[in-house]
Formats: sequence, structure tokens, C-alpha cells
Amino acid sequence: MNNSKTNIIFVLPSLAAGGAERILSYVAQNLDEHQFHVTLLITGFEKDTVYQLDNLNIVYLNKPRVLKAFGSLFQYFRKHKPDIVVSSIVHLNTMIAFMSPYFRKTKFVSREANVLTVLNKHNPYTNSAFPKAMIVLAYKLVDCIICQSKDMQKDMIANYNVPKNKSILINNPITKEFELKSRARDTSKPIKFITIGRLSKEKGHERIIDVISKLNFPFHYTIIGSGNEKDSIFEMLDNKGLTKNISYISFTKNVETYLADSDVFLQGSFVEGFPNVLIESCVVGTPIIAFNAPGGLDEIIESGKNGYVADTKEAYLNYLNQINESYPFNPESVSHVVKSKFNSHKIISEYTNLFLKLAHKN
Repeated sequence: MNNSKTNIIFVLPSLAAGGAERILSYVAQNLDEHQFHVTLLITGFEKDTVYQLDNLNIVYLNKPRVLKAFGSLFQYFRKHKPDIVVSSIVHLNTMIAFMSPYFRKTKFVSREANVLTVLNKHNPYTNSAFPKAMIVLAYKLVDCIICQSKDMQKDMIANYNVPKNKSILINNPITKEFELKSRARDTSKPIKFITIGRLSKEKGHERIIDVISKLNFPFHYTIIGSGNEKDSIFEMLDNKGLTKNISYISFTKNVETYLADSDVFLQGSFVEGFPNVLIESCVVGTPIIAFNAPGGLDEIIESGKNGYVADTKEAYLNYLNQINESYPFNPESVSHVVKSKFNSHKIISEYTNLFLKLAHKN
């Protein structure tokens, strides 16, 4: 290894489908190889990998749970002496933070993936394996915390005692060059809605269903995702008499195809980290109707340009009626809003500058 390069290790629980997995592995893959020696260290198994990563050193520890990887991670850091360790997802961040005092020459960076305070209110299944007091202590030990959105940064400062100068705001990048769809809505056909995301409480599928059950015009709604709320979601669809309007897909690698074929993305979440799928929807030219919630919506959506944000179900319904009567969006304008803010070059430059600054401090 060239000693002039910064030795950086990215750590993730797996490379299974997920926003944190996609973004951090994308950053690892796209750092300048002339400046960084990069390793992607996975605590889980190669068989769970869904992201194709080329020209990247990937090491699998083959542990069934993050906590069982503690010893292997510690030994790996001791052997390879990284300049920087970057992790994501709160339970992994917490565990690695408690290793940091043993590696005084290494800078530790935690990338937070959620607005934790709000997330824990809406979905008890997502609570960390560690109590809040332990997370607060852990985040005192690391050198920097990357927040994906302003809301996340505010939550870290207000509720987890993170000093503002230890946090940095870096939005998620556009990770693929999706093709812009060739036309806006075909008004000769029923309007097409789509939602992509985990079928869990905090994603708010039920309040979307409640709203669309009140529509008095024809529509089709595609739901893509899997999760522990699937049965209750489809029971509600059945009770509302909406089953005939629904297409369901548990998982697809062709997200852009479904997004481009849709007229509006419906977002129901009570909280997000920084929703990558909303950026992707806009990149292909499909606008968003979202409920107001913490997690970067005000950074992604510009009202009337690439979507609307509704404070209530009544407002959400009004927006849907409005765009059915007169569709105000064109694909080029919708796409431009996010490409100007979240293009890959811009975001990777922000990560690069952070890592070089930390390496210089070493």
C-alpha cells in the first residue's frame, strides 16, 4: 500500500438491500484511488449481498449478528491500522465507538441513518440493541458524525448531546444515472401512483391508503417493498375495497422502470433518514406527494416544482385531486431540482474533503 494514501475502512452489517448499505458502499467505491486506500468491511455474509461493487476490496467477517463481530472487528483494526474508520447504522456505530479509545491514531466517523428520536416513537421494532444513554456516550467517543439531513443533525444535537462542531451535514448522492422519462402523464389513462419502501409502521402506508380510498377518479397504485406490516396493509386495502387498484411487488432491481412508468410517488412516512427513493423518483421525472415529516423532505421537495408536502390528510387529498385535474409537472423540471443539489460529484467531493481533513489531523 502507498503510505501517502489515507487508509480508510468502511464498516457495514451487510450489503443487503437498504439505504445505508447502498450509500456507504457507493461512497467507498467512488473515492479517488490515488488519495485513498479503501476497504469495505462487512460483518455479515457474502450470500446476502445485492449490490454489485467493482474494483473494491471487500472483506466479509461472516458473523450472524453485529455484536458477534466485536472481536473480529477489533482484531482487524489492530492489524490494518486504519487512518479512518467509517460506520453506519446506530447499533454498529455504538459498538465501534467503544473500541475507539484503543486506537488513538485512528479517526472514527459514525454516519447516522435515521432521525432516531422520531423513529423510535413510530416503530418499536427499530429500537437499537443499546439504550439511549449508551448511544449518547458512544457518540461522545467518535471524532465526527455524518448526518444525512438537517432534521437528523438537529436531532443529534438536541437529543443525543452531539456538539454541533462534531456533526457534519452531507446529503445522500444520486447513485445511478437513471434515464429521464420521455413524457409526463398520459391523461387518457387512469393516473398511476407508486410507493417504494419497507412495509413498516413508520413508513405510513396506512395513511396513504386512507387518503386514496376517498378519491373519486380512477387510479392504479403500485406498492413495492416487504416488511412485517404487509398483512395489515393488505387487510386495510381489502376493507377499503381497493384491492383491484393495486399491484404489489416485494422486491425489484428495476426500480427506475417502475418509477418512470408512474405519474406520482406517494410518500407516507412519519420519519425518514434521507429518502433515496424520492431522489431517484425525481431523477426520472416523477414528482412526489409527501406528508410533512422529519428526514430531509424540505431539502428534496420544492413545492410546485417537483412535488408537494402536505401537513394533513385533507391537504394530501387536495393535492391528489389537483394534480389529477391539471398535472402541473414536466419531467425535466422535476429532475433538475434534485440533480442540481445531489449529483454524485458534489456529494463525493464533500465526503473527500471531510476525510482528508480528518486524515490531516492525524
